[in-house]
Amino acid sequence: MNIAYWVVAGLLALFYLYAGAMKATRTRDQLRPMMAWVDRVPLPAVRTLGAVELLGAAGLVLPPLTSIAPGLALAAAIGFVVLQIGAIGVHLTGDDRRIALNIGLVTTAAVTCWLATTWL
Repeated sequence: MNIAYWVVAGLLALFYLYAGAMKATRTRDQLRPMMAWVDRVPLPAVRTLGAVELLGAAGLVLPPLTSIAPGLALAAAIGFVVLQIGAIGVHLTGDDRRIALNIGLVTTAAVTCWLATTWL
């Protein structure tokens, strides 16, 4: 289970590192082709979301790696489940109905939650 956690959590962390860095650094015009919802959300909220994603990615990897407060990895995975449930809501309330990626991410985060509970 430990190897499975690192594979799943590592891939999830890589995704959120990339997505969070984009939201934290790129302009609205650069984000628009990939994220149609950025026009409906204030830019400071997009930046904050990017920072949350970066911190969550670190929370998936650093606590178990250093053995300092490994329960934070479970908290980060739960946070990503909640984040993606909110993202699905944002997509469904707008014109953008593409939620397949969000469903995949919420499922991956849920599996990460389950794997994190096996070694806490």
